[in-house]
Amino acid sequence: MVPVFLAPAGRKIVVFGGGDVALRKCRHFEGFGIKVVAEEMLPEIAEVAETFVRSTVTAENAGSFMDGADAVIAATSSKALNGSIRDIAMEKGIPVNSAHGGGDVLIPSTLRRGGFTVAVSSEGRAPAFPPYVTTQIDNFLDDSYEKMLILLVKLRPAVMDQIKSQPERAEALERIINDSEIWNLLRLGDEKGAFYAAKKEGGLK
Repeated sequence: MVPVFLAPAGRKIVVFGGGDVALRKCRHFEGFGIKVVAEEMLPEIAEVAETFVRSTVTAENAGSFMDGADAVIAATSSKALNGSIRDIAMEKGIPVNSAHGGGDVLIPSTLRRGGFTVAVSSEGRAPAFPPYVTTQIDNFLDDSYEKMLILLVKLRPAVMDQIKSQPERAEALERIINDSEIWNLLRLGDEKGAFYAAKKEGGLK
C-alpha cells in the first residue's frame, strides 16, 4: 500500500456506526466533512461530525447514503454489515476503510508534534504493532526535533535564494541535519547559536 497525507478541505467522509470505533475513526478524519449514519450516536461524535443521519443501516440501504462521498468508513458493531458496506463502496469506486478489515484504505497509528506527523502501519497484518512503534518513536523524539524543523523552515528562504540548484540545496540541508554540533545546541536550548551554526554549515550568508 502507498502512504499519503490528504488535505481534508472540501472532502466528504461517510461513517457508518455511532459507537466507540466510529468515534475513533471520526477523530482521525477531523477536518473533513463527516456524515455519520447510525441509529444512535455517542455525544462526542457530534463534536466532529458535520451531519448525523439517524437510520437503521442495512446491506440494502447502505449505498443510498454514500452519494458524494470521497471515502466511506464501515464502523458498525457487525462484521457482516461492515463487510457489506465495504463491498458496496468498492463497487461504487469509493475508497473504504472497514473496522473488520478488507478495505482499500487503512488508518495508521499517528504521532503528531508541533510541526510534523509520523504515521505507522502494519498494512492490516498486526493492528497491535503500529501503536507500540508509535510509542517507541514518541519516547525517542525529544523536543530538539521540533526545534530542528523550525530552524530548517527559517533557513529555507535563504537556501532557495542563495543556492540555485536543487541538488546543492539538498546537500546543504543534509549537512545541516547531520551536524551533531547543531543538534547539541538545540538540545541545550541555544536556538540562536544553532541558527548561526546552521548558516555556516549550509554555506549561507
